[in-house]
Amino acid sequence: MKTFPVSLIISFYNKIDYLKLIFAALERQSFRDFEVIIADDGSKPEVVEEIRQIMEHAPLTIQHLWHEDQGFRKTMIFNEAIRKSRSPYLIFMDGDCVPHSRFVEEHYKNRQPNVLLAGRRVYLSEKLSKSLDPEKIKDGYLEKVGFIITLLADGIFGRSSHVVKGIYVGNPLLRKFLNRAMKGVLGSNFSVHKSDLEAINGFDERYEAPAVGEDSDIELRLVWNNVEIRMVKNMAVQYHIHHKKLPRPQKNLEIFEAVKKEGQAFTPYGLVQPDNRDTNYVQKG
Repeated sequence: MKTFPVSLIISFYNKIDYLKLIFAALERQSFRDFEVIIADDGSKPEVVEEIRQIMEHAPLTIQHLWHEDQGFRKTMIFNEAIRKSRSPYLIFMDGDCVPHSRFVEEHYKNRQPNVLLAGRRVYLSEKLSKSLDPEKIKDGYLEKVGFIITLLADGIFGRSSHVVKGIYVGNPLLRKFLNRAMKGVLGSNFSVHKSDLEAINGFDERYEAPAVGEDSDIELRLVWNNVEIRMVKNMAVQYHIHHKKLPRPQKNLEIFEAVKKEGQAFTPYGLVQPDNRDTNYVQKG
């Protein structure tokens, strides 16, 4: 079985139009030797079929992992993606974020032992999000001066937010200055060695709602296990597509508080536990 230097794991649920934008961006990546794993949290059958059709024609190596829709089980499908990955280094992103053409390169080339790299994202306005299409992205639209000017103007008028984070910076000194402060991990944009995740038993599958479980919890337990967090803001750039925010139930925070009190880096509710999962997958390449 072929292995890769890096696996890009994308959380996904039904938003096929978003995935088409992401795939267009992945075809432009400056670093090409990676596999894509679609971590599908129970999309509808017709969406699954469309994904499989896309996989047949995309010039990418892709695995599609799917389990039955039983509510928000992102941490569970992420653990399955870790198990199925064919790389020692993993990048995690969400299915509502389009990566810059140097996204994979920046995560992979800046990797270091016992270090998690944490990126950021710009939040595109509804109008700017709707202006995107796969052909534009393949043509480099996100890196053109016209788009940058539009993005900055959107920020001035309060439509898009965190717009400065959407600008790719190549200068080493400016990079160092911009990343001098630690801002924490976003579940949509981070990378880490697979072995570091295995050492803490991956994601805690008790989290069954957005937020905390896919970032704050994993960050805390990795730090407890002597993994350092380093920022790659304005380096590993993402563009977040506008949509309604998902609710953040109190239950997640209660689990997180219990984890903090226990103070254990290794979760018994993660990668290794009784195997009664229902995941299916399709592999291309």
